[in-house]
This record gives sequence, structure tokens and C-alpha cells, in this order.
Amino acid sequence: MVTLKGKHIYLRALEPEDLDFVYAIENDTSLWELSDTQTPYSRFLIKQYLENAQQDIFEAKQLRLAICDKNDKTIGLIDVFEFDVKNKRAGIGILIQNESDRFKGSGKEALELLVNYCFKSLHLHQVYANISESNLASLKLFEGNGFKIIGLKNDWSYDGKQFSNEYILQRINE
Repeated sequence: MVTLKGKHIYLRALEPEDLDFVYAIENDTSLWELSDTQTPYSRFLIKQYLENAQQDIFEAKQLRLAICDKNDKTIGLIDVFEFDVKNKRAGIGILIQNESDRFKGSGKEALELLVNYCFKSLHLHQVYANISESNLASLKLFEGNGFKIIGLKNDWSYDGKQFSNEYILQRINE
């Protein structure tokens, strides 16, 4: 896959060397609400996932890329999911792992690169995101990239104590 390069970051395919990074993210319970994860993942399962991560997006219906800074440090992940060729749409999710790497423009640049890739290379008509009503940083990030809130899913997610609402945002390729 062609590396997607920005001014300060680049996106690249996952490599076997990303095992510890992906393992840490997938098993960080504070992040589970972002992905609806409910159980931990073993190193074995993540290793298998990474071995199959090079599968073509048209076959897998998803694509996960590492977000790397200009020093080649992996700082996050960005995903295309529910890739729908017939209807020319897909979902997008993004995560910058450490708080110290957030709010520096990396997420903005990664999202711009991926949306551009989705529209120009994958020829999608639209992309969308599902974002918790309380995740103000993500809402600001996606709205700043031209996504519009098109609906609110009431009591959509349950964290074991309470239900929370989730917005669906959409960006049409015009």
C-alpha cells in the first residue's frame, strides 16, 4: 500500500512489529467504550489479526492504518470499517493512544489524509463516524473536517452503569 504522507504525520499499513502497540490499545479498558470492546484480546489473537491485516479492503471490508509521527513513532490508529462498495460508503474511527500526543494536530491531519484517500482512491460517495455525545474532542475533530451531525442515537451505549447517547456524523463527497 502506498504510504499516505502529511506534513507532520503519515499513515501506514500495520506490521508484525505493531503487536505490542495494538495489544496495549485493545486491552486498555479506558478505551473500550470508544470501540464497544467488552473483553480483552490475547497476544495470540492480535498476532493472527496482524498476519491477516494485509488483506485487501475489498475483501476484508475494513482497513486499519497506523498513525506515525515524523520520528517514526506510532502514536495511533485510524480505521475504515463497514466498507460498502455497492453504496460507496464506509465508517471511520480514529484513536491517538497517549494523551500527550493529542491536541497537536496529528488526528486532524490523519483524518484529512484518510478522508482524501477514501474519496479519491476508493471512490466513496460518503464517510461517516459514530461518536459519543460526551466525546467533545472527537466531535470537534470530525466537524472541523466537514462532517455534519445527522442524527442522535438515544441510550445507544451502556457502560455497565448508565446509557449514553451517540451521534452519527456524515460527510458527503461533493
